[in-house]
Amino acid sequence: MTAAEILAAAIDPVARAIVNQIPGAVLGVVTTAGDRAVEAFGQAQREPQPAPMQRGTWFDLASLTKVLFTTPTILRLAAQGRIALDDRLTVAIPDLRQYDPGAAERRLTFRQCLSHQTHLPAVEPLYTYGQDPATLRAFILQRVWREGPPVYSDINFMLLGIAIERLTDCPLREQPLPPGLTFHPDPAETAATERCAWRGRVMRGEVHDENAFTLGGAAGHAGLFGTIDGVLDAASGLLQGAEPGLIGIRERQSATRTLGWEARHEGWSGGDRCSDETIGHTGFTGTGLWIDFRRGVAWALLTNRVHPTRHRETGIGDLRRQVGDLIAGVAA
Repeated sequence: MTAAEILAAAIDPVARAIVNQIPGAVLGVVTTAGDRAVEAFGQAQREPQPAPMQRGTWFDLASLTKVLFTTPTILRLAAQGRIALDDRLTVAIPDLRQYDPGAAERRLTFRQCLSHQTHLPAVEPLYTYGQDPATLRAFILQRVWREGPPVYSDINFMLLGIAIERLTDCPLREQPLPPGLTFHPDPAETAATERCAWRGRVMRGEVHDENAFTLGGAAGHAGLFGTIDGVLDAASGLLQGAEPGLIGIRERQSATRTLGWEARHEGWSGGDRCSDETIGHTGFTGTGLWIDFRRGVAWALLTNRVHPTRHRETGIGDLRRQVGDLIAGVAA
């Protein structure tokens, strides 16, 4: 079955969502053979002026940053022998909790952070503590974090982002990226996100995540922008096994997590019909990418569901699962 035929099977729920719930979306499918199909829907911006959605529209990928930038960068550094996944973060960040040699954070490993198996909290409004990026990074490193059971945590990936900067001696916003992914999108070609009460404007071409914004526009957990083709290029490379060093993303580290990615489990975002060799990830702004290795197909649904506000129900969870079920059903 061609990518166009697979895509056609999943178009209807996206088209309905654009009419009733979400300003715009781009849906794309790619197969192991490299066959690709894409369709754009709705508007990239509704206010203050309308703008149509295009295939080449840039999206704030939000937490897809974790799997399209931070995870592969850490795995490449491991493949190069610069680090080992079971090394402590302190090999790259020796000043992590430097005033307490026995601090729990000093025992955290790259693997634990990648697979969200740490004691760190899910999220923290760090932007409310100050807006100088260098000082905020220092605050993250020296803070006594409250302990709890392992949860999906932005803080894990903030630490990994700082480790990347230290290991490469290069700020995240200046890291090399392939075509279709960037930390510096053209605002005029970018899907709008929220009318932010804190920043006093509709966010377009600036990262929506407040913490990433305050860290200078890019962090290990958010800040990456991408087009549908940039996202599908990354998925295609993973489907084809183009980088052997990235194979770890398929190996479960827990019942629901691989390195960086979420693994298929009951009730997850990718639907119930994909194979158990499927990984995926979502982003708060309305983005998502799923890769079914057994069936040889990947799909990305990029939306601006937080435009003009996050404070409304858009049905994005149900939409993601519906699309996943339809794609996996015909690709089986």
